[in-house]
Amino acid sequence: MVVVLNSIHSVKEEKEGNILDKFENFDAEAAVIGCLLWDNRSYEKIADFLTEEHFIDINNKNIFATIKRLLDKNTLVSPITLKNYLEENNEDAFDNYKYLNQIKDSAPSTQNAYQYARLLYDLHIKRSLIGISNTIIQETISKDNDLDGIELIESAENDLYNLSQTGSADRKHAIFGDALKSAIDVINQSYKRDGKIAGLPSGLRDLDKKLGGLHNSDLIIIAGRPSMGKTALGTNIAFNAAKKFKEKKDEQGNMITVDGGKVAFFSLEMSAEQLATRVLAQESKISGDKMRKAELTKDDFKKIAKVSSELEDLNLIIDDNPMLTIPSLRARARRLKRQFNIDLIIIDYLQLMSGSSTGRNDGRVQEISEITRGLKAVAKELNIPIIALSQLSRQVEQREDKRPQLSDLRESGTIEQDSDVVMFIFRESYYLERMEPLKRPEENDDKHNERHQRWRELCESSYNKAEIIIAKQRHGPIGSIKAHFDPNFTRFSDLTTTEYDNIME
Repeated sequence: MVVVLNSIHSVKEEKEGNILDKFENFDAEAAVIGCLLWDNRSYEKIADFLTEEHFIDINNKNIFATIKRLLDKNTLVSPITLKNYLEENNEDAFDNYKYLNQIKDSAPSTQNAYQYARLLYDLHIKRSLIGISNTIIQETISKDNDLDGIELIESAENDLYNLSQTGSADRKHAIFGDALKSAIDVINQSYKRDGKIAGLPSGLRDLDKKLGGLHNSDLIIIAGRPSMGKTALGTNIAFNAAKKFKEKKDEQGNMITVDGGKVAFFSLEMSAEQLATRVLAQESKISGDKMRKAELTKDDFKKIAKVSSELEDLNLIIDDNPMLTIPSLRARARRLKRQFNIDLIIIDYLQLMSGSSTGRNDGRVQEISEITRGLKAVAKELNIPIIALSQLSRQVEQREDKRPQLSDLRESGTIEQDSDVVMFIFRESYYLERMEPLKRPEENDDKHNERHQRWRELCESSYNKAEIIIAKQRHGPIGSIKAHFDPNFTRFSDLTTTEYDNIME
């Protein structure tokens, strides 16, 4: 907002003040103050959206700020009571006292207080829009600005978004009965989906049963150590949701999602081509490593061609911009929601994101806090779930039990606080494979072979097995589920009946 105000002043200095003059109304400012002096209860109608920043006249601005402060404390406001408070910071308090009596006596009906306040709010919005426009022009033509065209657009979108969030005169409160009806409608629509889960399906039976699917406005964290399978699980969920996507027209003729969903995947680590290769490997069951090394047979090529033709219309949008900030994510997500009506966003991964591009140096913890708050705000605004993949700190490696805990999250305080669901990926084979026993000094071959055989048996028993630990769920139980993991195709799937029975024995 400081930028906006500075821009407005810049416009004035450039002799464009005549433009801004059209968006000033000092009579409306006096009318609002006069209505408040006549009836303090009028403040209830305007308190949600009107602030002193919406006033132009410095005297009116100070008076309204004082009135607002007193009424927020349930203090009676009148010209007499205001006089004492205004005297503290203004040598011309007596003149203000006379001015207050004048505007009180000339005030129109207090019933119109909302309309006058709404007028001031709208004028402020228009002045701010002029300021933002001027900022865009100045930043575009500035020789010292190294931002490219897309970054300028995202900056402008962020300024517009911030302006839209400064309060809305039309914002209404939700009556519980209305909210309850909406909730019932969502549950009813979700109940008709295959599997009868309330949220968007992840494609993993036991995970969907535990979570009830992925719910709108939820921020979901999937965390793990490097090479544990975070990206694989995120990709699997994205593919499963996009593959199941179905929509139909509702009674009003609007298209609604009845199963699965359109997915936007923001990949800060891997390119779109690499992600596409992963999905292709998962579905064709041809190792990605085999694809990269050009070890494909004719049959492999036929299988890849067949699968690729089936996946061509997959409702999966990939954004592989490696420099992603919260403002740019918000702008891109809103565009994708408007253009494609996306149902799910996945971000790989959280720690590669940046906060605002203002150049502030508040520390990484504060930056992560800004990022997680921003992600939760986007999830609520677009009313879709957002999955953010996250790294774990190295302290998990120092424990004998390597299963992750909430405290293992990097900058865990804000991530844990802002998220609705936190899940960890744990594969025991990841650690066992790195613990091959070496021959000890003075150890005979038979003893070493015995230890090595036990190690191989442990590796074999844990191979292809993964555990997804739900460490936090705001609206449901915590716990863990078992899943099958194929490292050759980086694919998570449900356990077979045999695998499940073996685990339960």
